[in-house]
Amino acid sequence: MSIAHCKPAFQRADPERQASVLEAGIDQFSTFGFEKANINVIAKQAGISIGLMYKYFETKEDLFMTCLDKVIATLEESISDAIQADVHMTERAEMLIRTIQSVSRQDSRLNKLYNEITHLSEEQNVMNVKAYAEQVEGASARAYAGFLQAAKDSGDIRPDADVDMFAFFLDSLLVTLQFSYTCDYYRERLKVYCGTDILEDDDRVVTQLVNFLESAFAFSHEEVVEKNEREKREMERSS
Repeated sequence: MSIAHCKPAFQRADPERQASVLEAGIDQFSTFGFEKANINVIAKQAGISIGLMYKYFETKEDLFMTCLDKVIATLEESISDAIQADVHMTERAEMLIRTIQSVSRQDSRLNKLYNEITHLSEEQNVMNVKAYAEQVEGASARAYAGFLQAAKDSGDIRPDADVDMFAFFLDSLLVTLQFSYTCDYYRERLKVYCGTDILEDDDRVVTQLVNFLESAFAFSHEEVVEKNEREKREMERSS
């Protein structure tokens, strides 16, 4: 965690104490937002006094930023294994999708806190929260761009791919998937499109999303046109 936002006393605290404070903070900030989160409640949930809390953090903003440090580290760790795996792009994509399914289900607070970062960066001046929003996005952008560049270099995806644009499109798909497991609106939207039992059918989601990505990444426009023309000629010959 960043030493810029917590006092030395928190750095010296045992790992269990640190974890309990950050868990309580993440829970409050993700549930109530920065403004309504109560630092007294956070201290009580963490099992410490409010006096000790202020020995750990100068302000509520400092606690919030330290919680963000934890969230960013968790998000980066959750995707790094899949992104860096020494396997074919399709297998890495499947690992990444399954990781997102798992992490989103295990702790929806990460996505909710990310929403709070975005909200604060747009509407309020809470320390340097805009930089945190950019750090979260930058981590995903670098990871996905590196993943796609390696796939392009090895010939696993189409050679005319704009890696940065493809990374943006990939991230947009995966963000939507994350919220489909954590937010009521997106969860119901997924059911409307894919059926009421879709949230219990992870394999279907993985298979079809990988198929979608393979089609998008593997075929150029010219290849698609040629394929369509070939199928058209075959249909005409058979009729």
